[in-house]
Amino acid sequence: ADYEEACAAGAVTAILKVHRSNFRITGFTEEAPLDALAEVARAHGVPLLHDLGSGLMVAAESLALPNEPQAAESLANGADLVAVSGDKLLGGPQAGILLGGADIIARLRVNPLCRALRVDKVTLAGLEATLQLYRDPEQARSEIPTLRMLRASESELRARAGALIQALADVDVPSTLVEGKGAVGGGTYPGVELSGWALALDAPDGAEAFSTRLRGGSPPVVARIADARLLLDPRTVAAEEEAELVRCVRAAWTDSGAS
Repeated sequence: ADYEEACAAGAVTAILKVHRSNFRITGFTEEAPLDALAEVARAHGVPLLHDLGSGLMVAAESLALPNEPQAAESLANGADLVAVSGDKLLGGPQAGILLGGADIIARLRVNPLCRALRVDKVTLAGLEATLQLYRDPEQARSEIPTLRMLRASESELRARAGALIQALADVDVPSTLVEGKGAVGGGTYPGVELSGWALALDAPDGAEAFSTRLRGGSPPVVARIADARLLLDPRTVAAEEEAELVRCVRAAWTDSGAS
């Protein structure tokens, strides 16, 4: 009714619906569904814009994640223009993507802001390469780092963590296996925890100092601290990076004064 009244008053030029991609409201809440807003927008001749944020383009259940609206669904439900991010769950370069019908996209192209906000050719090349992978969803889940990390199973992460613990032990760096709870991050899936396994290290001079040395190394290693222990999450380390990770941890461990 609020939308109807505002449109009837003639003061509305567009209706914007923003998806809660990076925060969560608990308790009693209510919102107008997209298809209902589409009916109001059509009745009053104004465009309906839907800001989705994350840009997920594969089935959420294939990543063991809760359902998340996708751009194709928004367009099918009546949105005239959908905005998503090129990074985040899409897994490409940082960019803003607008999807919609030819008419509304043509109107955007002639707006002076289009030239000021356009991305460079490097970003376009990275985005094209990412989108090409989505022609085969299974290939996208396997080759796009963000999706590959999200779909990693607990058993896979435990095995990789165990192998890293052994590799560190071989260079005299003690660590232990602990259960770890991760987050999707990137302003997506607020409150959703990712079950997995991590390596816990107890540096002689403390977790904070050890973490600082790791971040200052080449390449930098970003870890997290929990219960005064430094944790390394194998989910965020590519298989080809493991040897380099062991080298960096060993260097930082040696600098701590440990023998």
